[in-house]
Amino acid sequence: MRAALRGAAFSLVALVSALGSGCGGGGNSGGTGGGSQNSVTPIVTVSPAASTTTTVQRLKVTVTVRGGSGSPTGSVTLSAGSYTSSASVLNGGTASITIPPGSLAAGTQTLKAAYTPDAASSSAYNASSGTAPVTVSLAIPTVSVTPTSQSIVATQPSQVAVNLSGGTGAPVATGTIVLSGGSYNSASTSLAGGSANFTVPANTFTIGSVTLTAAYTPDSPGASIYQTASGQSSAISVLKANTVTIDQSGTGIHVSDQLLGMNLPSWYDVYSNASGINTAFAQAGIKAIRWPGGSWSDAYHWGQGGGLPIMCNTSGSGTGWGGYGTFPQFVSSIVQAGNYDLALTANYGSNATCNGGGDPAEAAAWVSEAVKDGVHASHVTVGNEEYGSWEYDLHAKQHDPATYASSVIGTSGYYNRIKAADASALVGVVVDADGSSSWDKTVLGNAKGSYDFVEYHFYPEAPGSESDTYLVHQAAQDLTASLNYLKSELSTAGVPNTPIYVGEMGSVYSTPGKQSWSITQGLYAGQTLGEMMNSGVVRATWWIGFGNCDENAQGGALGDMSSSLYGWQTFGAYNVFSDRPGDGPCGVGSGPLGTMSPTARAFQLFSHVAVTGESVLSTNVSGVPDIRAYAATHSGGTALVLFNLNQTVSEPVTVTLSNQSASTGVTVMTYDKAIYDQTNSANPVWAPPTTIDLGAQSLPLTLTLTPWSMNVVNIR
Repeated sequence: MRAALRGAAFSLVALVSALGSGCGGGGNSGGTGGGSQNSVTPIVTVSPAASTTTTVQRLKVTVTVRGGSGSPTGSVTLSAGSYTSSASVLNGGTASITIPPGSLAAGTQTLKAAYTPDAASSSAYNASSGTAPVTVSLAIPTVSVTPTSQSIVATQPSQVAVNLSGGTGAPVATGTIVLSGGSYNSASTSLAGGSANFTVPANTFTIGSVTLTAAYTPDSPGASIYQTASGQSSAISVLKANTVTIDQSGTGIHVSDQLLGMNLPSWYDVYSNASGINTAFAQAGIKAIRWPGGSWSDAYHWGQGGGLPIMCNTSGSGTGWGGYGTFPQFVSSIVQAGNYDLALTANYGSNATCNGGGDPAEAAAWVSEAVKDGVHASHVTVGNEEYGSWEYDLHAKQHDPATYASSVIGTSGYYNRIKAADASALVGVVVDADGSSSWDKTVLGNAKGSYDFVEYHFYPEAPGSESDTYLVHQAAQDLTASLNYLKSELSTAGVPNTPIYVGEMGSVYSTPGKQSWSITQGLYAGQTLGEMMNSGVVRATWWIGFGNCDENAQGGALGDMSSSLYGWQTFGAYNVFSDRPGDGPCGVGSGPLGTMSPTARAFQLFSHVAVTGESVLSTNVSGVPDIRAYAATHSGGTALVLFNLNQTVSEPVTVTLSNQSASTGVTVMTYDKAIYDQTNSANPVWAPPTTIDLGAQSLPLTLTLTPWSMNVVNIR
């Protein structure tokens, strides 16, 4: 009986157990709660992208919910310490959650994902959770130490910025910084917005070089995120005080105001605009002009017989329009009205019927016409850049130096023909100062004895590759290197003292952009005038005064407008004086006719130095490399041009004259970045240089040069 009862009891227990098992009873190692008899508690898996991270790193976490034969739907929430994410909806049983930087405290953290079923899954799945550990370390911030300049003068204070960063999206570092270097140690300085600024007093560092170290100590809030850290600057050059010493004994090189020249083109209506042109040129001190305009010259026929000029059709046959007025009109309205020295570019590329090379007789007739009209062409150059394939040339052998030289020499060549028309005219040949070309060697050798000067053109930048750093700091000195190479070529050819005329110079050889009307080109232009003066260049004409806006057929601006170039203009133009507001894109904000760009202002300043009859003086500059100096005698005193090529920092300079300890009067004229920056407005202001009269001064004289500035100092 007992055995039977025991057997019955066992069967009942087994039945209950079986029924319980078949109705969803039991547990899940990752689950919580019991749910209804028909629901499943799913397994929640938490998978961080990395098992270790820092307090400032993002951490991607994948949460997977699995259970039963289906795919649970609903949402998951991730938490760890004080961090709780927003609910993320499952997609295929998976959700991805990114924990933002600064959300996890340092130490071992437990990531907990809590699953909540939605209405569609609530009858089949229970709420559940899962966990995973992650190790969080304090972050080491990046400490950047940035002096305002990598070259400082020992006798002036220097500015240093320290910046801390934990990376993109990281919390801002808080705490203090101590800056040190050499014998210098700053006071502990609190960070503001993750940065601290220091002013290191003058005379802190010894001459040589110093590296600055910034040591970061986090405060209480910062210590929960960041470790202590340090960073170093790159080596800073510590230089002697900026000094400019002028040797008043002279160099033997004579100054000429013919450096102050501009090109004018026949395609621009100089006749209707003559009054504005002459007024602007007078204000800028322009003394010389070149006509009729670069590459036009080799297709241009000046109007022999009293008519208007014509042009050979360079892209086809026949002739076309060549200008707005006759040559006699040009002489009277421009050359005589402005009292300019005139240079002509004789047509080498084509004859008057446009079926062969240039005719020396036509060039000679042009020079004769100038004499008839009351002026003398002081310089006549045979052709324009005929060494280049871009130039128009109808000779059987185009751009050939031997052909070119043979057209210059002989009784019927350009030289003798022009000399017969006006014995005072100097006749020149074009050179390229290019060591990879045979042009100069052939021309200088074959035409020896039949040229009075050589004409050279200089454009140091290619379109689209403009660089403010290069243009401001190096380009003008590269001109001097080219002139020195040309002088060596002349010496090799046996004509070492042949005068050099720089017939064209500018920044970019094609398609000028906004750099052309920026302070940067002005600084370059001023230095080129100084370099040419020191090199003994006899004449120079900038490309170009008026009439060369850079625009496309639709009237849109061309050229490099990159934000990497400093400037506020939305156009590019070769002309350095405004052609007036109606001048397409170049008329937008460039002012009325004759308004001066910074390049024109450089000429205006230099007109107080480049005075015929004065002598070049040598200068010696010590201190930061941003200081440039040029000098000449001036009415019994000294004229000095000083450049500060630092964009942001004013530089003190002490000026010493070798034979003078006092001055009866000192004036300083300045054009700088601050003046140019007035053009950064809806109504741009093209302000003139400032002039300060310092009165009588003892010497040496200390001046402070503002950032990116040209300064003419007249010491009487």
